[in-house]
Amino acid sequence: MKRTPRTRRTPGAAHPRKRALFGALVLLAAASASASASTAGDGTGPLGMTAVATQTASADRVGALFPADRGSRLAGSHFCTASVVHSPHHDLIATAAHCLDGRGDTFLFVPGYRDGTAAYGVWTVRRRFLPDGWAAGKDEDSDLAFAVVEPQGGKAVEDVVGANRFAAGLATGATAVTVTGYPDSREVPVSCTDRPIAHSPTQQRIDCPAFSGGTSGSPWVSGDGRIVGVLGGHEQGGDTDDISYSVVFADEAAELYRDAAGTS
Repeated sequence: MKRTPRTRRTPGAAHPRKRALFGALVLLAAASASASASTAGDGTGPLGMTAVATQTASADRVGALFPADRGSRLAGSHFCTASVVHSPHHDLIATAAHCLDGRGDTFLFVPGYRDGTAAYGVWTVRRRFLPDGWAAGKDEDSDLAFAVVEPQGGKAVEDVVGANRFAAGLATGATAVTVTGYPDSREVPVSCTDRPIAHSPTQQRIDCPAFSGGTSGSPWVSGDGRIVGVLGGHEQGGDTDDISYSVVFADEAAELYRDAAGTS
């Protein structure tokens, strides 16, 4: 499962069981254009390579999740990843259900987090939405969650960093996606673009190296800015660093989004 290794936890934090630790990330040089260049609708960058995410408007919509008591000392304490998803009230983030389960309703979201710095603020989350399938039995096909973020200074989080749109009912692998997340062994996000493939009718997978503990909840964003997956699902995201999973967004995911967004 892609959560924080035991050796990284502070007292009172969650105790994950991710097997492989995230070592030094190898920054891969650009491959030849014939090897992996993606089309305009397929996300950006060479396919199947992981590197530190470039600081862009799109990347800054992704953030790290922190315990509620860490607002003044962020470094070294993030435990999962989340991202801003468009909603009528501009206050919604998406992540994996296993990231929020058992944590109560209060925690912190820091979009664009890098090296202990919260350039876009530290946002308090006080309400979460878990699907019935997860709440009833931790069904891996329901490993998706949304949470509402409180405004700051009269502004909602989406007004500050923007948002990607949630999309359900799309065919797996219709385009390549860019996955961006925060390994808990690093203080910067990493990113990889590749084309998902079906693992089962309800689960999709992507082959991207070095997505280790802490990257659960990372959004899978298509080239046209739609979130079509969230790292989680099978094996709570995967038990190796190089293969990651997501629930296939279908009816349950669409209903959960409507409930969280207040559009039901």
